[in-house]
Amino acid sequence: MRAVVVGGGISGLTAARDLAGQGWEVLLLEATDRTGGKLRRGDVAGVAVDVGAEAVVNRRPEGVALARDLGLPVTHPTAATSRVWTRGALRPLPRTLMGAPLDLDQLAESGILSPEGVARVRHQQVPRVAGDVSVGDLVAERFGDEVVDRLVEPLLGGVYAGRARGISVRAAVPQLVDLATRDRFELPPPPADAPPVFAGVEGGMWRLADALTAALRATPGVEVRTGATVRALRRQATGFEVAVEAGNRHGTEPADAVVLATPAAPTARILADVAPAAADELAGVEHASMAVVTFAFHTADAAVLDVGASGFLVPPVDGRRIKASTFSFAKWAWVRAAGEEQELLVLRTSLGRHGDALALQVPDDELVRASLADLAEATGLDAAPVDAVVQRWGGGLPQYAVGHLDRVARVRAAVAEVPGLAVCGAAYDGVGIAACIASAHAAARRLTT
Repeated sequence: MRAVVVGGGISGLTAARDLAGQGWEVLLLEATDRTGGKLRRGDVAGVAVDVGAEAVVNRRPEGVALARDLGLPVTHPTAATSRVWTRGALRPLPRTLMGAPLDLDQLAESGILSPEGVARVRHQQVPRVAGDVSVGDLVAERFGDEVVDRLVEPLLGGVYAGRARGISVRAAVPQLVDLATRDRFELPPPPADAPPVFAGVEGGMWRLADALTAALRATPGVEVRTGATVRALRRQATGFEVAVEAGNRHGTEPADAVVLATPAAPTARILADVAPAAADELAGVEHASMAVVTFAFHTADAAVLDVGASGFLVPPVDGRRIKASTFSFAKWAWVRAAGEEQELLVLRTSLGRHGDALALQVPDDELVRASLADLAEATGLDAAPVDAVVQRWGGGLPQYAVGHLDRVARVRAAVAEVPGLAVCGAAYDGVGIAACIASAHAAARRLTT
């Protein structure tokens, strides 16, 4: 049996590995010149770091299990805590569930909200939820608009690069629906021995994709082909014919089964003939673009940043160019160690939200300048970087609009009508690494059971 997996991000690599483990011959096709998708290595002043996804949810098993299975050293963030840059200061991030406050005293002391905003939070109104609603609308009804503007927006912006009043609560934060409709909005603090929320790979999450790719290339019966764009998928009497373009060459590949591990837009195009109903649904998924700017500063020049913070989030209501900054040297011990030999501190900023693509249509130098200006105002940093690297992710994050779960159900129902076909990736069940891996496992199971 021969499977063609389209897409060489973490989902496609995982699906290919699962199928090869079941004895399938596998061809993985990736349109760009490298595998890994949003897991990518960058080099800033000679230090290798992540310029895409930098962490995986530790309390889901899939990502950490895969890393360990590949022999990679799993690590966790330091104890440094995040801040919120708002109302002219870097303020401590209180305990929340995706911005919905869990400790009202912490919230009041943080200064993130105005006195009127704090009063509205204390005068909570229990919403009634029928069907799906946006995260922002649900939280605003319970706690008021200020909580959405200054807490929910920056947190959702970090995960989805999205807008709080556009993202489905049932798809993005399902736990919030039950909690927000109770009389008491509370969760017990995690016990002291609770496992860390997040994990990483020492040396960078990009190593997970590299290790997967190397393992596949070393597996008999598996081919990983980059620079190969799938243009069409056609059903045959038995199986499929996959139309592939590589440079000026056009050809076809036979397949008994196909996994599409591509973003929603190319998946819609590929499915146009074999599953038009699924294609129509996927064509309606919107995406956000973003950019990550990674900096290296001389340690002595950037001492003002080394204050025990892991970085800060920025509410869009404050009108800044950046939406967040991660002090990578403080968040990850391995990043600090990697910069020590050259006496460097590495950090990064992120820019771009859904509906704001024009803000990124400027030269790289402009994104660097904007980042430095915001960093200076937020922290007092007054130094030129040793190096700066810009990584753009055009259309990189799917938006889980209200009704997303129903859309995904309709996509999967239409795909299920085509024997030997499966889909997986960030467009369906979660944008994080662990969710994408779980999606790939499910796609491979569909073809092997």
